[in-house]
Amino acid sequence: MQVQTYLSFDGRAEEAIEFYKKALGAKVEMLMRWKDSPDPKMHMPGAENKVMHAYVNIGETGVMMSDGHNKGAPKFEGFNLSIATKTAAEADKLFNALLEGGKVTMPQTKTFFSERFGMLTDKLA
Repeated sequence: MQVQTYLSFDGRAEEAIEFYKKALGAKVEMLMRWKDSPDPKMHMPGAENKVMHAYVNIGETGVMMSDGHNKGAPKFEGFNLSIATKTAAEADKLFNALLEGGKVTMPQTKTFFSERFGMLTDKLA
């Protein structure tokens, strides 16, 4: 069994993909817009160019993304995503890149379990 993350950005998936490409070096493996669905019943009026489904590699991890219902107000509650790096310098670099427009909930620091640990909410949450 494999469990994968599927994030619904409620109309902001393209913005999220571009942000994660810049901040984390994400690579888009597949992207389908609503207008490209082979099932015409799935075409969403007014959302033709929004992301129906995308598969993005972030480091060694695949993440699925969508615009979902396209209302522009995603709610990410009850879970966190964690990034593991090989060095504290890499952790600092990625933390600071993700922090652009976001907010720190726990500053980066050395802990008993890690050379570098911190928490933030990025600008898309």
